[in-house]
Amino acid sequence: MPIGASPLIKLFHYNWMVREEWFERCKQVPHEELLRNRIGGVGSILYTLFHISDVEYSWIRGIQGKPDIQVQYEDYKTLEQVKALSDGWMQETRSFLDCWSNEFENEMVTVPWTEGRFTKGEILRHVIAHEIHHMGQLSIWAREIGIQPVSANVIGRGL
Repeated sequence: MPIGASPLIKLFHYNWMVREEWFERCKQVPHEELLRNRIGGVGSILYTLFHISDVEYSWIRGIQGKPDIQVQYEDYKTLEQVKALSDGWMQETRSFLDCWSNEFENEMVTVPWTEGRFTKGEILRHVIAHEIHHMGQLSIWAREIGIQPVSANVIGRGL
């Protein structure tokens, strides 16, 4: 993380740390449990990890004026495949955020998948909150299957 990174960028790094811990934690979950459809979210644990990465990547590409890349969840049915996809997209996102300037905060953008105009800063905050929301769902589901959830604590992460 660049020295002096904005609090906004630090929250992306926080989300990535927690996401990485979830991928590690999910290695101890039987594959059938990762795929089981659950109540109160977008579907399964595996689909939730896919969805988090997909939404982040789509919005970041939207901020940059790049077309959305549609990938099908059906092509990513293992934890390893979803993690590899997330890691690749995260690298591209990290490159974009490394060049982030607070001057971009109020620049307006539109994206093809929803109506309205949004500031780039608003979109970044949305993406951060979106992932945190789904991490809470993963915590509930982990407890339901007897797995200790990943800590959501920001303190002690060096941010």
